[in-house]
Amino acid sequence: MKKRNLNQLDWEEVKEQGARGVRKKVLIGEKEGAPNFIMRIFEVKPKGFTPLHSHSWEHEVYVLKGKGRVFTAGREEEISEGDALLIEPNEEHQFKNPYSEPLIFLCLIPKQ
Repeated sequence: MKKRNLNQLDWEEVKEQGARGVRKKVLIGEKEGAPNFIMRIFEVKPKGFTPLHSHSWEHEVYVLKGKGRVFTAGREEEISEGDALLIEPNEEHQFKNPYSEPLIFLCLIPKQ
């Protein structure tokens, strides 16, 4: 078993083109010897957003705190604490936070 504490990890700014006000922590990943999945936590600051992008793998997302919007399949939908999402492979998507409180979510992806 491997154990890590969120509060002992440093935030990393997401510097991809098209991102603003987003940071993440890798909770469990390759460094911990995870054979199949990577677990990350993201914070989208107020007025922040992730890049609009797609890729060949799925995301499983669970909203821990706050609310925001996700753009996918050509439309935007409201998301909030307690929502679980499946972003399909090759589905263009973007997370946005037009609100005054941070949007915080877990994101699991397969190890590539």
